[in-house]
Amino acid sequence: MVSSTHWLASATGMAILEAGGNAFDAAVASGFALQVVEPHLNGPGGEVPIIGHSADRDSVFVVDGQGPAPEGATIERFRELGLDLVPGTGLLPACVPGAFGAWLLLLAEYGTMRLRDVLAHAISFARAGYPLVPRIASTIALVEDVFREQWPSSAEIYLRDGLPAAGSIFRNEDLAGCFERIVEEAEAASSDRDEQIEAARRVFYEGFIAEQIDSFSTEHEGFLRDSDLAAWRASFEDPVSLSYGDYEVFKCGPWSQGPVFLQQLTLLEGFDLGYAASADRIHATVECAKLAFADRESYYGDPRSVDVPLAELLDRSYAKERRALVGDRASRELRPGSPGGRVPVLPPMLLDADRMPGHLAGAGEPTRGDTCHVDVVDRWGNMVAATPSGGWLQSSPVVPGLGFCLGTRAQMFWLDERLPNSLAPGKRPRTTLTPSFATRDGEPYLAFGTPGGDTQDQWSLNFFLNHVHFGMDLQEAIDAPTFHTNHFPSSFFPRAAAPGQIEVESRVGPEVIEELRNRGHEVIDAGPWALGRLCAVARDRGVLKGAANPRGMQGYAIGR
Repeated sequence: MVSSTHWLASATGMAILEAGGNAFDAAVASGFALQVVEPHLNGPGGEVPIIGHSADRDSVFVVDGQGPAPEGATIERFRELGLDLVPGTGLLPACVPGAFGAWLLLLAEYGTMRLRDVLAHAISFARAGYPLVPRIASTIALVEDVFREQWPSSAEIYLRDGLPAAGSIFRNEDLAGCFERIVEEAEAASSDRDEQIEAARRVFYEGFIAEQIDSFSTEHEGFLRDSDLAAWRASFEDPVSLSYGDYEVFKCGPWSQGPVFLQQLTLLEGFDLGYAASADRIHATVECAKLAFADRESYYGDPRSVDVPLAELLDRSYAKERRALVGDRASRELRPGSPGGRVPVLPPMLLDADRMPGHLAGAGEPTRGDTCHVDVVDRWGNMVAATPSGGWLQSSPVVPGLGFCLGTRAQMFWLDERLPNSLAPGKRPRTTLTPSFATRDGEPYLAFGTPGGDTQDQWSLNFFLNHVHFGMDLQEAIDAPTFHTNHFPSSFFPRAAAPGQIEVESRVGPEVIEELRNRGHEVIDAGPWALGRLCAVARDRGVLKGAANPRGMQGYAIGR
């Protein structure tokens, strides 16, 4: 069973399963396919956190696919450039591309198929073409002038035959050639499967790809160098987890925003949530999100570089203390707590709500990207959830000859030495990417996730509660009207915030919307089917299940 944000990725994963591959093979093949067919949402120059369960080893693991900041990227250097925030576009915010290495590590350690097999579908889509979804066509149209006037290497790929139309067949032959060369060089290095995968990793991070990235970045005064790529390897980590009734929920560590999902669960345990779309449920969920995300701003960062008080943040006595701050009225404050007696630190721009940047001051800009997601479960009980992102076609120019862009994830760093998520060479930015996995009664049960930046652990939480708390099946839990808050600062440049603001789907009903406004929330009616991009798969007592988001008519769940 495969569920993904794009039908071709789901079909790719299913084809791998039917060819005898396992869930990890299918996830890798789907991930590479997504890099081709959703270039406005992810690419080889981006990143991917992965969380999975191995049936053979009976263990849950995380793959760190978030590359670090380059050695040349320092706070002092950005200040010399006259910048007080890391920009959201161009080559300055590039980190080491983590996605390629992460997918290869998953394939090598848990997969069964050869490199050629898992790359074949992506190569075919890039070489023979695939139909452009409307969002890709509209994104290219929005940045057409940028491509023609400033990024000629992007124009050569995306405007090669003029402005492409939605539904037209689009080819990226440079990317096809890049993948083909990786396979050829890997197979020339060895006939052994594992050695070929390692050779492919070296080709990307130490070979012609690293050399071309170095040359292009140097030419355009970016910080990323081939030495940065050569020094990095994807790695495995233990997940963070929390018990919730009969469930154990697993997330990536505080180098992602994943623990805010768990914090919200601990906070919500003390509330009667009413029914699924009630004003009581929405109010309590939103107010708890404000508290959890305030802690994210004050304490989360790369735990390899900073001391994150994770045990204290997830402690239920701390949640009880924080829960007391939730009242009948919507809060307009950003209120981090004091886990373990620590004194919270926030960037100066966040200390006064009146001085925070206006609501989503860049959300409508064509350079803002998004994310995709894929979940897979196989007949043996292996499960995986992955959230690829970065390397968006609209936020950085195509690296000539490679057919893909670099990422811009370093924009999530602060240029303030006092903060846990401050920029430093070799440090991972605190990403928004956050796949989820859960067991039930100790058995592997559910893999899920969504695109959505800062809303990921809000939409995912709504889905999870709909399913485990309100008794909806997977599809009902995805389809149910959802909501989120924009109260806290965005992780993306220019770090906009909208204190007290929530967005809700109109299907909650006019009475609920009016009651929320009476409680002091600034409510935006987002329309009936506008929020959330959830995918999910489950293994329920041997029965495989899947569901996908109907919003946008692009995600699919496939199984047999």
